[in-house]
Amino acid sequence: MNKTFKVIIKNKETGKTYQEEVSGNEYILKEFEKKGFKLPFSCRNGCCTSCAVKIISGKLNQPEAMGVSKALKDKGYALLCVAKATEDLELETTYEDEVYDLQFGQYFGRGNTRVAPPWEFEED
Repeated sequence: MNKTFKVIIKNKETGKTYQEEVSGNEYILKEFEKKGFKLPFSCRNGCCTSCAVKIISGKLNQPEAMGVSKALKDKGYALLCVAKATEDLELETTYEDEVYDLQFGQYFGRGNTRVAPPWEFEED
């Protein structure tokens, strides 16, 4: 049986709110696009964080969301491109690099780096 769920998405950047009934069998991003809404995305494979949202209320399923760590999923972050509603949801989009910075920002500038030797090219 194909259940439908009410999904509300608040776009943090534009201030707009979208509300639709979506199939629990389809990805949320795809369902909103079919209804004419333009939401942020990039890879559509659950690898990047362009379509990241914060769950305000409700539950979803996102086993293919490789771009979000378990720790961030536990804090309520999800990727719309590979998320399916399992109950009514209220979501809020994130700023472009919010999830990326939360997940990877701690590593930048902390590693041991060295200057790479200059490239040498042989000329024919």
